[in-house]
Amino acid sequence: METVKDDDDDEDSDGVPSEDVESAVPVDSGKGVVKFGWIRGVLVRCMLNIWGVMLFIRLSWVFGQAGWGLGIVVIVLSCVVTTITCLSMSAICTNGVVRGGGAYYMISRSLGPEFGGSIGLIFAFANAVAVAMYVVGFAEVVVDLLEDYDSLMVDEINDTRIVGMITVVFLLGIAVAGMEWEAKIVLLIILLVAIVNVFAGTFMPVDESKKKFGYFGYNSDIFLENFAPDFRGSETFFSVFSIFFPAATGILAGANISGDLKDAQGAIPKGTLLAIVITGITYLAASVVRDATGNATDLIVPGTVCNGTAVAACKLGYDFSSCAEKSCTFGSMNNFQVMTLVSAFGPLIIAGTFSATLSSALASLVSAPKVLQALCKDNIYTALRMFAKGYGKNDEPIRGYLITFIISVAFIAIGDLNAIAPIISNFFLASYALINFSCFHASYAKSPGWRPAYKYYNMWLSLFGALLCCAVMFVINWWAALLTYAIEILLYLYVTVKKPAVNWGSSTQAVTFVSAISNALALTRVKDHVKNFSGPSIKFISIDLSVRQCCIYQRFSNFFGSSTPFLFFLNPSTSFVRLQHFASGLGRMKPNTLMIGFKKHWRIAGKESVQSYVGILHDAFDFEYGITVLRVNEGLDVSHLVVEEVCAPPPQVAKMNASLAEASTQFKKKQPKGTLDVWWLFDDGGLTLLLPYILTTRKKWKDCKLRIFVPGQPGRCEVDREEMKSLLQKFRIECSDITVIDDIHVAPRPESMRKLEEMIEPFRLRGDNVQTEAKRQQPWMITDEELSTHSFRKVRLNELLQENSKSANLIIVSMPIARKESVSDYLYMAWLDVLTQDLPPTLLIRGNHKSVLTFYS
Repeated sequence: METVKDDDDDEDSDGVPSEDVESAVPVDSGKGVVKFGWIRGVLVRCMLNIWGVMLFIRLSWVFGQAGWGLGIVVIVLSCVVTTITCLSMSAICTNGVVRGGGAYYMISRSLGPEFGGSIGLIFAFANAVAVAMYVVGFAEVVVDLLEDYDSLMVDEINDTRIVGMITVVFLLGIAVAGMEWEAKIVLLIILLVAIVNVFAGTFMPVDESKKKFGYFGYNSDIFLENFAPDFRGSETFFSVFSIFFPAATGILAGANISGDLKDAQGAIPKGTLLAIVITGITYLAASVVRDATGNATDLIVPGTVCNGTAVAACKLGYDFSSCAEKSCTFGSMNNFQVMTLVSAFGPLIIAGTFSATLSSALASLVSAPKVLQALCKDNIYTALRMFAKGYGKNDEPIRGYLITFIISVAFIAIGDLNAIAPIISNFFLASYALINFSCFHASYAKSPGWRPAYKYYNMWLSLFGALLCCAVMFVINWWAALLTYAIEILLYLYVTVKKPAVNWGSSTQAVTFVSAISNALALTRVKDHVKNFSGPSIKFISIDLSVRQCCIYQRFSNFFGSSTPFLFFLNPSTSFVRLQHFASGLGRMKPNTLMIGFKKHWRIAGKESVQSYVGILHDAFDFEYGITVLRVNEGLDVSHLVVEEVCAPPPQVAKMNASLAEASTQFKKKQPKGTLDVWWLFDDGGLTLLLPYILTTRKKWKDCKLRIFVPGQPGRCEVDREEMKSLLQKFRIECSDITVIDDIHVAPRPESMRKLEEMIEPFRLRGDNVQTEAKRQQPWMITDEELSTHSFRKVRLNELLQENSKSANLIIVSMPIARKESVSDYLYMAWLDVLTQDLPPTLLIRGNHKSVLTFYS
């Protein structure tokens, strides 16, 4: 089978996504590419991360603060969060091919670029900060050794910074050299031996020299004394949890390099879950008193009654009561090197600590650039496209390594592990919350595309996991949680506004589709009510235009907003339009308004074309549609502009075409300050009022004021105006001005009437006797009788429009209608023409006489 080349996998990719990047078949980029199995790629990597800095230099402190009762709760709660997240992650990653990007890839392909883009940056940043945490943990051990040998360079905090920065430079070199260095089994072997060394030490006879440091082996009195919590300073259960939780964040170490796994779908669930089980068990142990002086002479005088503080040590012959008055330097609360004290062979624990911290730091140093590279390849943030570039056979993100290095150095400068750990906890919990929510959302959407091979998950359990992560974030530090989500929301809004050109078939799209179908079916049981009129669902028709002219509707389609549905009819017959009236729409969601452009060249179009145009309007009324007719002076026909893109026209024609092109896109632009003039001449159900009001609620028209013009009787202008004002208030429609026209029935000027007569002269029938017979044979022609009916008012109305609304941004006028067989087609076209002649963009509106406005709430 031929392999499909994916643009995003190309070494020279510029970061722009292909049109259907998800459907492309993953390719092998060449010989020598390192791909990992589930043991080396996931299990080992997760265990190396989980067995990190917390196991060796903070676990005893956790049990000292929380007691082994709540200490176990801390570990179990961490395991619950990570286990639920792992189940959700397993479902997501077995629902299709997982590529590079880890958590970002899974969230973005499940929830879409808005969620994925926001959490992707945060997740990459969290991994970069994690590098600092592990390196600072390593530096603390080195500084403790320097202190033991009285070899500090400056002081503890500055030595931690110096050692940390030297270490991260060394790790950067290893990472750039190639990530295969990172997964060496030897690191895991050292860790396993170190852990066995700790357990073995707890069962060996306790050397007397260790007792002064607070270690007495397994003892019931110590266990009872250490059961209850003893939080000191500002520490609480959740502050201790926040410091320990980064130990559990290693569950994503394998998923973060999903693009470098041989079988990510199988490896991630199997390797991650097994890593959680193995590491979770090893964290449950402690057998050291909380405080010790380290002084071998602090012994109990025989016969002393043991009470107060340090009772367990007292019973075992040591007097550590002075630690209640002044701070001691040993015991689980004070000494971060308790694991070395407890173990059978101390130097092996130091080696294990080095292995754990350096391997975890290296894993995070690799994960952060990989996640950032995947994010940038999708071109979610165009400003970060430079980080999409990869180098070498493994497409290494060298630029990503450099930015990760800079972030790491900045946080290493803090020099305090307990200050860095809560920051990471906050960001990782946010990531876990979205992973769980992604699984829930995909399940809830019930999309046919959601078919995970991993079945041991539950959508409600995933939702619980998401809520649990959010709750823990706020309990740990409410303002940090708010800040994290504020950053996420801002990034989400940025991506939403930018609308990246990607389509991944996310569950958000699936929910939208399923909800639309469900709601459409539910609408069949809902009765119509005026309060539920949601605005025009528009059917847009073109008349006698070539196929290439469909571009004009792309230019005018945003008139009522991008969400308005419309339908194109090119060169249609009346019977075809009737068919479309019946066929369009779904259930109750059928079009309720017909929008059509004014037929500017009706006088030379031919009688069949004119009959078809007017016939469509009559059909729309028969089908109880509202009607809108749009006229702009330049016209709507821009078809010749397509042709002239190939053949350059003369300069004068080019200038005219430029004006036409500008006019055709005028409604896509933000409208300048001005007015929307509404000439509401008769009650059509309220559509003539409602549509302009809807326009003023749109962003492009928000600077335009609504002016209302209504006909009135001479001498009653003020009364009619107050009545109209009261009516609009009841309809909750605001306007800047109400004008009553009391001279609408005055005869038009003679020169205005002459324009109408010249317009219709070719279509008139002359002579009374001739007219009757000719009218039967030529019903589209105009007789003197029908000309005298209402024609004067159309001419007069144009004069009033010229006087009052010549400077309006848009004019909305109640559209006159012609009774079938009472007004000829050519006369009706003349009415529409003379009414809208020489005006700004004009929209004729006629409702179907069903109310769309109501007084009632």
